Amino acid sequence: MTGLWVAIGAVAVVLAFGGYRKLTDGRAREAALDEPTLGPTELGTPLGSTATFVQFSSKVCAPCVATGRLLSGLTAQRDDVNHVEIDGEERLDLVREFGINRTPTVFLLDPDGAIRYRFVGPSRKAEFVDALAELQAA
Repeated sequence: MTGLWVAIGAVAVVLAFGGYRKLTDGRAREAALDEPTLGPTELGTPLGSTATFVQFSSKVCAPCVATGRLLSGLTAQRDDVNHVEIDGEERLDLVREFGINRTPTVFLLDPDGAIRYRFVGPSRKAEFVDALAELQAA
């Protein structure tokens, strides 16, 4: 009987964790006001005149590939928005500085390099488009 309760408890924990991830993955969160900025020096490329998506990825991350394609397609339609992909393994300094715990993690920067939104996990195009529209409206 004890084994049954252990199995039920394990299933409950897995379901709760899965529900939490479903609610939080890929959602735009406004960044903290005290986060450091990212500029052309750190990124190795100019910032977009309206916004820049900075994507932290890893080599063995399937959602990172999909996110990269989505952001590349989104930014290819606009001259004022850039997309920069950073390999987290090569830029551990930035990973540590910004507390990145999983990939993909995407920052949406304003024209001054301030992080305005943070996306953790796979995101949908609508999440990126909505955050970009909110940034432009501000």
